[in-house]
Amino acid sequence: MKAQELREKTIKELQDELQELLKEQFKLRMQKGSGQMANPSQFKSVRREIARIKTIITETGNQA
Repeated sequence: MKAQELREKTIKELQDELQELLKEQFKLRMQKGSGQMANPSQFKSVRREIARIKTIITETGNQA
């Protein structure tokens, strides 16, 4: 998801999305640990999406 799309969402929606991504990251870590990870690049994209959402939450919090 692009940053512009994230900026259009409310803080609550961003926090919900963040929780889902953290769960996804945990699942990927478990797959990596057990050697079942099919697509290693997915881990990188999830990490970047988490960082993007956290940045937008911080920016929005500072403006309020």
